[in-house]
Amino acid sequence: MQPVIILFAKAPIPGRVKTRLQPPLSPAEAAGLHEAFVWDMIHRLQSFTRASLELHTDIPTDAWVATGVAQRLQSEGDLQLKMLHALDQALRRGHARAIIVGTDAPTLPLAHLEQLLASDADVSLGPTDDGGYYAIACRTTHPAMFDGVTWSGPLTLEHTVRAIERAGLSVELGSRWFDVDEPADLERLAASPDLPARTARWFRERKIKQQ
Repeated sequence: MQPVIILFAKAPIPGRVKTRLQPPLSPAEAAGLHEAFVWDMIHRLQSFTRASLELHTDIPTDAWVATGVAQRLQSEGDLQLKMLHALDQALRRGHARAIIVGTDAPTLPLAHLEQLLASDADVSLGPTDDGGYYAIACRTTHPAMFDGVTWSGPLTLEHTVRAIERAGLSVELGSRWFDVDEPADLERLAASPDLPARTARWFRERKIKQQ
């Protein structure tokens, strides 16, 4: 089977998403931004014809049902267990490769994902400027491949690489990009020349409300 792209997302509930952007954003604004990110990521990834697309959410939500993308629920447990389960199950279903993509990089070039999927390594990672990664692609998994990883920090990528290597798997890094977690990232995104439609609309509407 062709590769599968797994878009990991939380339901857009105020106070539960993009909390590191509060302030300057209100909980409702942050939830609206997250919802826009996911819409734009789905639209971008639907044009990637070399792979099928699934949306995996933390709890049931109809926020993105109009996109028509296949939806699944993430497994119980912490992020490590959720990711390992999603990757392992996708490979068990017969997909040649499985790639989890985060929702915080709405301007991510598809060529970066193409690069990860084309890697000959067991695992390939798309690094972000803040020390994390926007995607992880696997052709095989190992139960210990995330052991000891500190999430959402400046050493997340480094810890993940070490854990993968300790598990006996090969690993390769792809091209770097930025995601949006902190207020400075939001300012950087606002200055992007190629904002996708929903994210651009969110910025316009917020600007109107502030006037």
